[in-house]
Amino acid sequence: MTKTIWVFPGQGSQAQNMGADLAETPEGKALFTKADAILGWSVLDRIKGDEAELSKTIYTQPCLYTVECILADCLKASGATPDFVAGHSLGEYVALYAAGALNFESGLKLVKRRGELMQSAEGGQMMALMKFDRDELEAAIAATDGVVLANDNSPLQAVISGTPKAVDAIAEQVKSRRAVKLNVSGAFHSPLMEPASREFGEVLGAIELSDASIPVMSNVDPSPETAAVALKDRLLKQMTGSVRWREISLSLPELGVGHVVEVGPGKVLTGLISRTVKELDLDNVQSLPDLEAAAASSGN
Repeated sequence: MTKTIWVFPGQGSQAQNMGADLAETPEGKALFTKADAILGWSVLDRIKGDEAELSKTIYTQPCLYTVECILADCLKASGATPDFVAGHSLGEYVALYAAGALNFESGLKLVKRRGELMQSAEGGQMMALMKFDRDELEAAIAATDGVVLANDNSPLQAVISGTPKAVDAIAEQVKSRRAVKLNVSGAFHSPLMEPASREFGEVLGAIELSDASIPVMSNVDPSPETAAVALKDRLLKQMTGSVRWREISLSLPELGVGHVVEVGPGKVLTGLISRTVKELDLDNVQSLPDLEAAAASSGN
């Protein structure tokens, strides 16, 4: 039987009014209320408000996490259950929630602090490269201090991260169809995030994870895992480690996965997966109509 994976997008997928219609659902009412109590501000107000404000990391991450958790709860309420889960960067926190390894409140507290630390990061730069020679890129990174492959998204799309000088040096050496500097404050998913990672580790250390009921494919280690200790260790390494999304995509056929559901705003992850692995059934669930269609197709 064909297996299903739910994948959860991260920062960059946010959009004004994303998930606003979920406030009509019991799951949405419950989690929006919990989120507001923890954050001290209204997720719905941020979602419906100014797009530039929503794009600030301190707001983007809690809002995405809350909306995606609600979507996961709504899908489960309709009777749907995945065989695997995975999330891109921030999305890994939602994957852990969907897998039963992390409760909503603990996850949101972690995401809130993560966003604050990433917002305050300084001195780094990130750049996305499209349609490049992988061997050339890997050789250039290996020969240049201060830069790493931060997001290995697909065979022809990656993000490098490091000092501005090192990132610029890679851009000059490696030919690509397009190179775009990302509008971020720090060198995320690189060793330059080590100070923030240490501080975040103190917060994470106080949070208890449970063994997952659904195998989780993590950013720093794509192999399916359910043990709480391993999942927590992977999460700790995520802030400084690379997002190995290309490897996650390539492993799906080997795991018997034929159906991918992107749970969250946009179609970034299904786009990356479709360019990496062919002949997968791809769906996107980001709104109330999508949830209703998913329930109807499953017969619930």
